[in-house]
Amino acid sequence: MPPLKSALDPSSETFQRNRRDQLECVAALNTQLDLVRAGGGERYAARHHTRGRLLVRERLELLVDRDSPFLELSALAAWGSEFAVGASMLTGIGVVADVECVIIAHDPTVRGGAINPYTLRKVLRALEIARANRLPVINLVESGGADLPTQSEAFVPAGRMFHDLTQLSAMGIPTIALVFGNSTAGGAYVPGMCDYAVLVNGHAKVFLGGPPLVKMAIGEDADDESLGGAEMHSRVSGLSDYFAIDELDCLRIGRQIIADLNWHKLGPGPTKPADPPLYDQEELLGVVPGDFRTPMDPREVLARVVDGSRFSEYKALYGTSLVTGWGSIHGFAVGVLANARGILFSEESKKAAEFILLANQSDTPLIFLQNTTGYMVGTRYEQGGIIKDGAKMINAVANSTVPHITINMGASFGAGNYGMSGRAYDPRFMFAWPNAKLAVMGAQQLAGVLSIVARQGAEAAGRDFDLGADAARTRAVEEQIDRESNAFFISSRLYDDGVIDPRDTRDVLGMALSAAHSNQVQGRRGFGVFRM
Repeated sequence: MPPLKSALDPSSETFQRNRRDQLECVAALNTQLDLVRAGGGERYAARHHTRGRLLVRERLELLVDRDSPFLELSALAAWGSEFAVGASMLTGIGVVADVECVIIAHDPTVRGGAINPYTLRKVLRALEIARANRLPVINLVESGGADLPTQSEAFVPAGRMFHDLTQLSAMGIPTIALVFGNSTAGGAYVPGMCDYAVLVNGHAKVFLGGPPLVKMAIGEDADDESLGGAEMHSRVSGLSDYFAIDELDCLRIGRQIIADLNWHKLGPGPTKPADPPLYDQEELLGVVPGDFRTPMDPREVLARVVDGSRFSEYKALYGTSLVTGWGSIHGFAVGVLANARGILFSEESKKAAEFILLANQSDTPLIFLQNTTGYMVGTRYEQGGIIKDGAKMINAVANSTVPHITINMGASFGAGNYGMSGRAYDPRFMFAWPNAKLAVMGAQQLAGVLSIVARQGAEAAGRDFDLGADAARTRAVEEQIDRESNAFFISSRLYDDGVIDPRDTRDVLGMALSAAHSNQVQGRRGFGVFRM
């Protein structure tokens, strides 16, 4: 397989301008991630330590294997909302006793680890990732329960957490609860629904109703320990499977439980040479223009992501707005679909559909690198069958069963988001670069469409068209769409699994591919009706 030859000139003004724009976006991302890592801040962290407790990331560091990578998920959940960025919860994929696991951990320094609507979305997404990729789940529990002021938005869907936990167990996917503190009311069902429960002496408190509620409900005076302490649950109720003398012991027991699972992957391991790309990943900062309307060559991205920069392009001379081909990432064979000039025409749609069928025939995972403004419009293209051809591509994406991993590098607009395996099409993982945009269309295009419709409405009704009001409305719409298509806004609502530094793309893909191979990697042999 021949290596790609890069034509990128790092000394050019275009490269330097792109790099400056991307570095500005990365700096904004790092500012938000610093807030996430800080949790509730120094005051609450210090209070937590004085109570003899570890911080959530300290627990994580002791749980996962030394020097192993951790793929954090949904870090920007709740960004821009009334809640703390990160949504008082840490989720991700880490290696514990040589087993890749989904880790779900409350951050008690943020409002006592209370569960708000964004926290719930974040947990449910982590559980879905565990199910789709067949990954054991470890819950690090310390939460005061639901955020009561927003209970109307969280209470009903929160039941899905327990539903999913018990379904994972029924599927043979292990679930573990390491309880460090409060696990109250509905939260008590986390250790109750998990296969294994470890409770920390003197700290774990697991009960459906705490002492105040018990007093109000039945008039009984009860203390924390007799009502839901670790020793009681270990000696009397039987809820606890393991009694931990302290947090370190709890984490040790958790690691031992994973080691005793005799867990093995169902998918094949890496089969290709995992040598690094020939070109510096630092140069990814200068590849994608800040303006999504400016064309870019995705081969420059691939040259800095795939193993040895090797890429065997499929149908290189046909449907050239979409690059397709074969390569490998960290030793895992992959097929790649990457947008070039942004627009998807009929040729690109048919090429993509054929390529996806081939990947399913050979059980090869697919990487989608999005930078698309959508499918082409206009009389010529409608008459040429763009709807039928776009439907072929979307049909193939929707019915493909090999793992899909999607990265939005620039723009993801309209049905192009669907055809390039957006969130609605269940990719195993989906990430975005910090410059990325996602919306039904670009801000200027959307505002322009509304302006045209308003003008036509005025003409049809015989009214004068107010140009000043139209200009003000256009500005307001453009500002709204710019704000709502922002990568942070999209990620905060869990429409992807995280915003990443472009330079981390290869490693993020490698970790996601490794996790996906914990389950079977098998393509579909029969598809639905393709409109010809």
